[in-house]
Amino acid sequence: MTDRADLPLAFHADAGAPPVEWTVSDQPVAYDVALQRMEERVAAISEGRAAELVWLLEHPPLYTAGTSARIEDLLTPDRFPVFKAGRGGQYTYHGPGQRVVYVMLDLKRRRPDVRAFVASLEDWLIGALWEHHVRGERREDRVGVWVRRPDKGIDREDKIAAIGIRMRKWVSFHGMSLNVEPDLEHFSGIVPCGVTQHGVTSLVDLGLPVTLADVDLVLKRTFEERFGPTVQVAPPD
Repeated sequence: MTDRADLPLAFHADAGAPPVEWTVSDQPVAYDVALQRMEERVAAISEGRAAELVWLLEHPPLYTAGTSARIEDLLTPDRFPVFKAGRGGQYTYHGPGQRVVYVMLDLKRRRPDVRAFVASLEDWLIGALWEHHVRGERREDRVGVWVRRPDKGIDREDKIAAIGIRMRKWVSFHGMSLNVEPDLEHFSGIVPCGVTQHGVTSLVDLGLPVTLADVDLVLKRTFEERFGPTVQVAPPD
């Protein structure tokens, strides 16, 4: 493993901190159930009763509205359930074939800098994509990770991963979603993240025959390079 602790985007915990718990749900998790579990875990982390947690899962098809969502960007409101997420950002889609990553980290144990934390999450995704030979890029005016699509036009870019977090007492929750093999047509019911001039893509859409399990292994390794060691645990009840 490459040692990334000296990079500006590394977000390691203080010396002696316990490893981050890492868990993967094998079956889709209802959105309201996931929100409740996150709320409970964030409170426990904040009060020192639980370790930090990264939770990987899928959701059934649904749309979520961030705190900046505009109702006119919900193009087909009756297509899938719509949830107010409480995270930053606008509308996004979650569904099978998309790896959702809920990141519950205590920045008091790391660095109380939200902008740097979001940059580290983007860097984590970019590093994971590069392991699959995909060049992901960040944009100053757009949150998330983007890939250039010269096959679709000179200035065309597609979004491959979304980021939307919330902080409570310096503990993060919500997180990221990486498109592995979702039904990309499902994004047509919204204006994803309020961006109209670009599209969405996935690893499989880019011609990479990878599975969620393949992606999970890479996400875990590249997370540890930037955020520190993990320990595998069972999913939340």
